[in-house]
Amino acid sequence: MGISQEEFRHTLSHFASGVTIVTTREADGRPTGLTAAAFTSVSLDPPLVLVCVDRSSNSLAALIAYGRFAVHILADDQEALSRRFASKEDNKFSGVSFAPGKLDLPILDSALAVLECRTVHTYDGGDHTIFVGEVEAAHTGQGSPLLYYRGRYGRLATLGQQGSGRSK
Repeated sequence: MGISQEEFRHTLSHFASGVTIVTTREADGRPTGLTAAAFTSVSLDPPLVLVCVDRSSNSLAALIAYGRFAVHILADDQEALSRRFASKEDNKFSGVSFAPGKLDLPILDSALAVLECRTVHTYDGGDHTIFVGEVEAAHTGQGSPLLYYRGRYGRLATLGQQGSGRSK
């Protein structure tokens, strides 16, 4: 029988996650992207990550065709950027500062961290497509991550930037 979509979504909302934006290029070179909450590391050797993209995403065809993508881990002051890339707006990059990365991907300014990836696998994941990418370049910045929990954005309150969160 299983559970309803509503029950599944409600249960998963109890898992706090970081917020990412995935970018790539259209066939004509225009940048495109989306906000993705489903992101994780897969392997250290080789360095692999995965992102899950809704099949209704306007960026899905470009992600498949271009064969490369960048994952931007957002800083806690980038909620508006996350909302913009989560929208169905046609030109999400209008007025957004970015530059080409090592793989000629659109790299957003001021992300907490960025992983530039070459797609090595795609899988059917129900109403999503799962992209596994090999990380070919990485960049880090300063700050704290933007979090998403129970349908709301949030920020770290106890870990801060200095500690690991472990007791001594």
